[in-house]
Amino acid sequence: MEITGIITAIVVGIVIGVLGRLVLPGRQRVGVLWTIAVGIVAALIGTFIAEGLGVANTNGVDWIQVLIQVALAALGIAALDRTKVRA
Repeated sequence: MEITGIITAIVVGIVIGVLGRLVLPGRQRVGVLWTIAVGIVAALIGTFIAEGLGVANTNGVDWIQVLIQVALAALGIAALDRTKVRA
C-alpha cells in the first residue's frame, strides 16, 4: 500500500467515524482517536461487505456502501461507549 492509500484510508476513516458518531443519539464517551480507528475499521469491513453483496462498484457515489460503513461505525462506537460505561 502506498502513502496515498494510507492517507486516503485515514481521511475516509475520519469521515465515516464522525458520521457514525452523528447517527447515534446522545453523548458518547469515545475519544477522537478511537472514533478515527473505528471509522477506518468500519470503512474496510464495510467495503468487503459491499463487495460481497455486489454493490461496491456502481456508477457515481456508492451510497449503499457508505450506509453500510456508517452503520458499522455507529455500532463500533456504541460498543466502545458501552464498554467505557462498565469500566
